[in-house]
Amino acid sequence: MTASPDVRRRARWLPADQDGLEAWLRGRRDAIADRDPDRALHPAVAALRDLVEGDPVLRMHAHEMIAQVPSGRDYRDRHLESFEELLVLVDEVITTAPEYSDEQMVMTPLDGVLDWTKSTSAGFAFYRDPRVNDALRGTLQGWCEFLSSDKSLGVLTDAPSGWRSDAARRAVGMDQFEHDPDDEHWGFTSWNDFFTRRFREGERPVASPEDDAVVVSPCEATPYRIASRVHRRDEFWAKAEPYSVDELLAGDESVDAFVGGTVWQAFLSALEYHRWHSPVAGRIVRAWVEPGTYYSEADAQGTEAAEPTLSQAYLAHVATRAVFVIDADDPAIGLVAVAFIGMSDVSSCVIGDGLEAGVRVGKGDELGYFQLGGSTVCVLFGPGVVESFSLEAVPQAPEEEPTLLHVRAHLATARRGSVAG
Repeated sequence: MTASPDVRRRARWLPADQDGLEAWLRGRRDAIADRDPDRALHPAVAALRDLVEGDPVLRMHAHEMIAQVPSGRDYRDRHLESFEELLVLVDEVITTAPEYSDEQMVMTPLDGVLDWTKSTSAGFAFYRDPRVNDALRGTLQGWCEFLSSDKSLGVLTDAPSGWRSDAARRAVGMDQFEHDPDDEHWGFTSWNDFFTRRFREGERPVASPEDDAVVVSPCEATPYRIASRVHRRDEFWAKAEPYSVDELLAGDESVDAFVGGTVWQAFLSALEYHRWHSPVAGRIVRAWVEPGTYYSEADAQGTEAAEPTLSQAYLAHVATRAVFVIDADDPAIGLVAVAFIGMSDVSSCVIGDGLEAGVRVGKGDELGYFQLGGSTVCVLFGPGVVESFSLEAVPQAPEEEPTLLHVRAHLATARRGSVAG
């Protein structure tokens, strides 16, 4: 039986089907077969190796998550034989940039390499260990340094696997974005510079700029879920994916304002725009990056055929995320919280310069950006704030083709004539 596609496939972070991922993995294993056995690992990967080898419990988990068969993954072939092989594959990934492919594009290659291990009982424990996450953070930072250097520009070419190819230009919709078509690399200085490209002026106008009751989308994203009457604390790891506001906002003092309110969540495609914008006009109360896990999944991932997208709401509570709490100009809205959540390979959530407590932002103003990988966003409203969501903001069924909600487009309308809270 073929497993149902999850968010990573709907967002084109991984190939659309399991066969595509396995073909890509076989290619990676073939590539390392000719690797010089004396070649040293990247220092960050070596640090992960030393951590695991120096702790008997972590060493046990590391070996068992490869020996075990993943739940909810319909693998036809085993693609990992040892933890040592896993380390070499990770080492190869962090010295390359994602390539374009019509059929087997893997925009989150570390996620692809670790895919087998993440959905095993040993993997659940391994990726939740704070020491493992510290080591993975170092690995991702090393990769981000490479992707922010000119060494990563080799994928911005006209080759079939390059992002300047005709197929890639169409897939990205490059004509919408600022770039220099006559420059060898479109004027970008690195892969990350390309990934965080900006829209041309006028491409994404702010919906109803003079009407404070109209809330706009903070990202170019596909609606995932709307939950109402959310609790302060709930079992966010459970199969039903309830939201737990206290944990989602990392215990911030604004939590009380959102208990009993509404959470809207959406995911960002690999090929789309990855900068963030304010959903309302108002004053920033707080803005911070909350450290978290990188490759943890909910135990329920993949075990329920009717819920192929499990783990995304779970990740909103445990993954590294940038959080903004904004006091809206419209008193009927009051406080709004936005959590920009880095999923899988996202190694940094970058808050814009100078955006701190007390700074006023206009509706649609830029707040920051993701670097690389797969991402999701949550917008939190207080109880009774939202009168309605736009049709484009309402999630579709998993079997339907996902519909993109443009950044700064109409997300929701607040109730008029009353004060939140």
